[in-house]
Amino acid sequence: MTITPIRNEADYDEALSEIDRLMGATPRTPESDKLEALVTLVERYESEHWAIDAPGPITA
Repeated sequence: MTITPIRNEADYDEALSEIDRLMGATPRTPESDKLEALVTLVERYESEHWAIDAPGPITA
């Protein structure tokens, strides 16, 4: 199993495709381990590149 950092949009898209393929993997298998690792990498990439600020106070 080769997992590399997500450095750009192409890597990100590839990781999402692999995640989609691995969805439903049986727990505690190499496939589910790969799924978990890829999801962690995608979450990190998204938080660094598409961070969403907390909403400000609501004013009337």
